[in-house]
Amino acid sequence: MLNKKKSVQIIGSGFSGLSAACYAAKNGHTVNVFEKNEHIGGRARVFSSNGFTFDMGPSWYWMPDVFDNFFGDFNKKVSDYYDLVKLDPGFQMIFSEADTIQVPANLNELYSLFEGIEKGSADQLKKFLKEAEFKYKVGMNKLVFQPCLSWGEFINAEILAGVSKTHIFRSFSKYVRSFFKDPRLITLMEFPVLFLGAKPENTPALYSLMNYAELSQGTYYPMGGMCKITEAMHSLAKELGVNFIMNSPIKKIQVKNKQAYSLKTEHMNFEVDQLIASSDYHHTETLLDPEHRNYTEKYWDKKTFAPSSLIFYIGVNKKLPKLLHHNLFFDKDFNTHAVDIYDQPAWPKEPLFYACCPSKTDKSVAPEGYENLFLLIPIAPDLDDKEELRSKYFDSLISRLEKYCGVSFKENIVYSRSYCVRDFKSDYNAYKGNAYGLANTLRQTAVLKPSIINKKVHNMIYTGQLTVPGPGVPPSIISGKIAANLLKN
Repeated sequence: MLNKKKSVQIIGSGFSGLSAACYAAKNGHTVNVFEKNEHIGGRARVFSSNGFTFDMGPSWYWMPDVFDNFFGDFNKKVSDYYDLVKLDPGFQMIFSEADTIQVPANLNELYSLFEGIEKGSADQLKKFLKEAEFKYKVGMNKLVFQPCLSWGEFINAEILAGVSKTHIFRSFSKYVRSFFKDPRLITLMEFPVLFLGAKPENTPALYSLMNYAELSQGTYYPMGGMCKITEAMHSLAKELGVNFIMNSPIKKIQVKNKQAYSLKTEHMNFEVDQLIASSDYHHTETLLDPEHRNYTEKYWDKKTFAPSSLIFYIGVNKKLPKLLHHNLFFDKDFNTHAVDIYDQPAWPKEPLFYACCPSKTDKSVAPEGYENLFLLIPIAPDLDDKEELRSKYFDSLISRLEKYCGVSFKENIVYSRSYCVRDFKSDYNAYKGNAYGLANTLRQTAVLKPSIINKKVHNMIYTGQLTVPGPGVPPSIISGKIAANLLKN
């Protein structure tokens, strides 16, 4: 007689939770997913109002192979669920109204663009991207799939040979400057690591693999919004038999003994064979009694967290010239803003910001003739989040956008909503209101990240952006697969 597979309870329906649910169900487990909110998706939730549809969180679709591989593991294709388009230009970086770099999807055009800015930089870019491609293949095909339970996982000839060429012990900032001198090109190459939650000088040069994703693979968009990805994963999970229990925050993980425990919601108790926590790692630990936690409060307080964000969701009843789908405003000094995020946490004096305008690509996200705007300022986590501060930054960003676009539109705003530190805390139980998880510094890489397993409770596994492999949508999807593969049959 075949052994019956154990049931698996999963907390949270973000990317890592959905991924873990699909892989666990594929392996024959009975799977329940508990979601505290009304809608699936975690930080990738979506909402609609006044004819607009807003993705609430992630808006960049990089590393398309990760999504292809995920659906391919279930004999599915991305195209079975959503239409993916490649953006061209992929994005633009705005240094002033007269100084803008639009990044083409075609590599030969990109080489010409670089050469026009700095003589000799086309050849330097080719060399840089060749090294970045190697890091990407080693990183995304070998390193990221390790559960990082010990350094012994990396002791084999193939991985060691790869690691020696990834510049993991070299600063990303110094690495970029060994190739390029023009400050605009340096900024272009450095900006992707901001998604990893640390300054370039504190990020390993290994992460130039992000430049391969950004420039060689290109920037994509799923028509209908990033929510189409979580909708696809949700649909797949249900097809595999996963049960979703919505509006059910977990109040307590009650450990009876090392191998028996239960989940307590407001109205029910669920006995647990195996548990995967896709919820915020720190918050999940607080659901356990202290003796069953991996880490103390002191441990978490010393960790370097990625930024939080001040976000505005805006609907405008007119078209806005000069904006592309993705727009990065580097019209203020980056170092000044970085100090306010990482070194001396404070509300930024002159922030850089990101403006996403998906209505430039997708007519479905706004009424005809209107624009859908998503504005984001990266800020230090755990700042005092007051309504008057949100209003102050809102006015400042709109003013800068009006100046760049060459048109006034504040009076044309027909919808606006803000989202910041206190919302990340209340909606996602995010530690200190962080938006992106744990920063990918050298001291928080691989085995040095919070462990993916609970060392004191059997069959309890953590997944998501506070453990391996790290922050971002593709890493979270991979994290779910790693977690599911650790389940016992």
